[in-house]
Amino acid sequence: MEKKIPNHIVLFPDGNRRWAKEKGLPSLEGHKKGYENLLDFADWCKSRGVKALTAFGFSTENWKRAPEEVDYLMKLLEAGLVANLGKYQQDGVCVKVIGQRDPLPKSLKEVIAKTEETTKNNDKLFLNLAISYGGRWDILNAVKNIIKEGIDPDKIDEKVFEDHLSTSGLPAPDFIIRPGGEKRMSNFVLWQAAYSELYFSPKMWPEFSEQDFDEALEEFDRRTRRFGK
Repeated sequence: MEKKIPNHIVLFPDGNRRWAKEKGLPSLEGHKKGYENLLDFADWCKSRGVKALTAFGFSTENWKRAPEEVDYLMKLLEAGLVANLGKYQQDGVCVKVIGQRDPLPKSLKEVIAKTEETTKNNDKLFLNLAISYGGRWDILNAVKNIIKEGIDPDKIDEKVFEDHLSTSGLPAPDFIIRPGGEKRMSNFVLWQAAYSELYFSPKMWPEFSEQDFDEALEEFDRRTRRFGK
């Protein structure tokens, strides 16, 4: 029997700072290693036939962190997009950034716009990077946009609502992977995750390997998705 492969994976790349602390490294080094692992993870997804990957990069709550850490993360995200634009094109990856754009630095917003425009016609993997994103914000933003458009309340169904979420156009995530030892949703894709399979790993994200990913996929293959039936 052919192995079931998720169409859309959601990833919590969690544990970067704790990994760095265990290694006696600055926390910023943990973020750098975590970002590098995310690039590898996207390759693993594409090679196994996953169609979409949504990765949590920076949450709405992360703005509360120390200014120097926030500044580093913004620069890391910007540099990563610039450095990997050619690779995204070569690999056929369509990149989209979901989340609140207004609080982001001007230079990062410009790089995001260029990346999205350059990769918009790629279709080998759809990569959502959640930056300044929160699940509650996503839901509220959808409600506001529906009101702005003046849609008749009687015509608002789940499909209309989903069309106004930041993940519009993609299938609902069927598999959520969270390394780092935590077991919670942390205000991420709250609507979209209604029937997602959840997988938690005790490994910190920077040390989550390709073998760990394959073990997660084997677990997904063993599960029976009933959708309440």
